Amino acid sequence: MKKDKIIFWVTTTLIFLFEGVMPALTSQTELAKEGIKHLGYPEYFGNALVVFKVLGTLALMIPQVPKRLKEWAYAGFVFDFIFASISHAAVDGLGSQAFFPFIVLAILLVSYFYYHKLEDGKA
Repeated sequence: MKKDKIIFWVTTTLIFLFEGVMPALTSQTELAKEGIKHLGYPEYFGNALVVFKVLGTLALMIPQVPKRLKEWAYAGFVFDFIFASISHAAVDGLGSQAFFPFIVLAILLVSYFYYHKLEDGKA
């Protein structure tokens, strides 16, 4: 059980850092704004995306958040990573930018698997 908690918290913290903290700190930089523009999205889309990423990571990190809300947060991140990959592949081709979201998706899926493993162990 201790190993499961460690794996869950390490993977969930990585998601929190990659998808919550980094976007919150860098979303208003020129590089981030150009990245959103380069993919063909309006600037307000990037702002909305950051808000939902921060809220989603908080939902995953805070133990008191209801299970159903956590499920929605996990689902939202799955869609986010898939569509990020599609966007990069459509604009830039099948390079590293198109595959990187799948690496983060793999970390998210490990977090999700261990979240359920820990929840099932409570019953």
